Amino acid sequence: MSPKKLQKLMYYAYAWTLVLTNEDSQQLTNRLFDEQFEAWVHGPVLKQIYHAYNQYGFSEIPQRSQTTEFTPDVLDILGQVWDVYGGYTANELESMTHQELPWQEARGGLSPLEASNQKLRDRTVFDFYISRAAS
Repeated sequence: MSPKKLQKLMYYAYAWTLVLTNEDSQQLTNRLFDEQFEAWVHGPVLKQIYHAYNQYGFSEIPQRSQTTEFTPDVLDILGQVWDVYGGYTANELESMTHQELPWQEARGGLSPLEASNQKLRDRTVFDFYISRAAS
């Protein structure tokens, strides 16, 4: 997969882990990882992941055999995220995130091509996706 698709899938995995492993938006202690997403032009981005894979540009990232240990619950969430979002292209995922409140809120009044490193708020992410889960 391309770096952009990886970013968007990581964002959705993060978002749904927040929703499915925390009771409410007041105590968001369960996170998939500690780094926060930033509201870049092409959607939510983790700066560390960007720098790790930006050399691939729009090309596919070579598959690695390295594995990470996850709890069964998190593995289930990751599988569900892949089932729902994995079939979309990077551009489709970018477009989806642009239609959603967490990215829009963090972008504020910025123009579509204006750079930003504003962080997405976990509370907004939780509230937005919990409302989707309830509908």
